[in-house]
Amino acid sequence: MLVRFEGVAKNFGGMNALNRVSLSIEEGKTHALIGPNGAGKTTLFNLLTGLTRLDAGQIHYKETPIHHLPAHFICRLGIARTFQNIRLFKTLTALENVMVGRHIKTVYSLLSALANFPNKWRKEQEIFHRAHEFLEFVGLSGKAHHRVRELSYGQQRRLEVARALATEPSLLLLDEPTAGMTEGETEEVIELIRRIEKLGVTVFFIEHDMRFVMDISQKITVLNFGNVVAEGDAQAIQNDPKVIEAYLGRREDFRRAPH
Repeated sequence: MLVRFEGVAKNFGGMNALNRVSLSIEEGKTHALIGPNGAGKTTLFNLLTGLTRLDAGQIHYKETPIHHLPAHFICRLGIARTFQNIRLFKTLTALENVMVGRHIKTVYSLLSALANFPNKWRKEQEIFHRAHEFLEFVGLSGKAHHRVRELSYGQQRRLEVARALATEPSLLLLDEPTAGMTEGETEEVIELIRRIEKLGVTVFFIEHDMRFVMDISQKITVLNFGNVVAEGDAQAIQNDPKVIEAYLGRREDFRRAPH
């Protein structure tokens, strides 16, 4: 298993956001986390990435406990994410945003940086070129020198993915990657995730668009009120009466969009 949550609990002001949740993320499988608003999905993401501390339980990544580690350590280990609300440096260019993400993979001494030794220059050049490669991967090579505010909403979403990929993760977390997108933009995200899968990166994502979830997921976990209420592949989730009635609406809602 790439990640194991074991009895994870989180309480906010007397309310259980997560109630002893246990689930696993398998390496190489695109895994969806779904459920109504307030189910605990983003809290689970925040615990996994070190933005929030759990109250009980454990989180293991590649069999190493990580629930006590700060966010930047967890990122260096190989876990990257995007956010439901876009968090880019809006005064920087697209290229500069990706370079910021890439710096976490590049380490040189303070002495080298201050003295501007050739080693520092070479590493900065590597950051520059790799950032361009990640922009090209998400289809934004022509926008490298555009500031974030000049990009469309869909382009900003893809830029967040490029910045996350620049850390070279084994696990990529996407928080509502198609929120607010047109049908055409959603199709672009599906294609992008399929290309990310080919890189060997495991994708774990939160999403409310059920046609998107059923199209791209190999495993689905359903949360409600901080509890896992169902888990399985797309077919199992589609045929689970509790899920259909409580979270996903009528069976017709599961029909895939035409491609």
